[in-house]
Amino acid sequence: MMAQETAGHAAEGAAAAEGAAHAAVEGAGHHGPFQAGDFIFHHILDSRTLELPFVGEVHLPTLHLGRYELPITKHAVMMWIASLVILLALWLAARRRAPAPRGMHNVMEAIVVFVRDELARKNIGHHGDRFVPYLLSTFVFILLCNLLGLIPYMATATGNIGVTAGLAGMAFVMIQVAGMRAYGVVGHLKNLVPHGLPAWLMPIMIPVEILGMFTKPFTLCVRLFANMTAGHVVIMALISLVFILQKAWVGAVLTVPFALFINGIEILVAFLQAYIFTMLTSLFIGMTVHPQH
Repeated sequence: MMAQETAGHAAEGAAAAEGAAHAAVEGAGHHGPFQAGDFIFHHILDSRTLELPFVGEVHLPTLHLGRYELPITKHAVMMWIASLVILLALWLAARRRAPAPRGMHNVMEAIVVFVRDELARKNIGHHGDRFVPYLLSTFVFILLCNLLGLIPYMATATGNIGVTAGLAGMAFVMIQVAGMRAYGVVGHLKNLVPHGLPAWLMPIMIPVEILGMFTKPFTLCVRLFANMTAGHVVIMALISLVFILQKAWVGAVLTVPFALFINGIEILVAFLQAYIFTMLTSLFIGMTVHPQH
């Protein structure tokens, strides 16, 4: 009898130990060591959720157009916010027209004059004013998307390769339209190859020039995406050091000062990358309108 009771207790103990081991494995899966890669990618990648203060994680809906699904993502929401801010700024600037501009009117006028005089007219020439609306929209939109990523609970839409590819695609269309408008379709295609080349160089230069026509928007796309992603990766990597090393002095001496320093640089990068993208677009348009003969 005693042997049976002992065997029964041993079986119960073995089952309990097995259950405890299984729970420990599950707990380790949920509360394992800090994963810096997951932390960084969670911050920079797009998702179908938004993290809001005092609310937590909010799942974004999906639009259905027939049999097609159009999921609303975090970066799409950031682009909507940037567009709404632009519309609000334009409304505030235009609602009161005074001989001496002030407030938002003064800010918007300064931006318009800067894009017109320093980008459009300098890089495109006397026909540059017709491209000011496009260049101005590009500059302000990219700038706001860049700055939104520096605000807590927000994200950087220009850190998404799809967004920068869309902006570069529009720049490609504007570059080609500018050339066709100035010289016609045939004349624009002829201007792709420098005039006066020997005939035997044509089979080499034509593919090279066609490739260069697509390389320009590709560089615009990759440059903006890489620069806006790199800064956030560095900041998140610095913050991860505190959780990896689990030392308070690391945060006080290394992480916080360097993260604040990089964050300050990111403000400068936000303006700089918006300027570079718009400046190069205007330069490529100017090269198409005034080809080198």
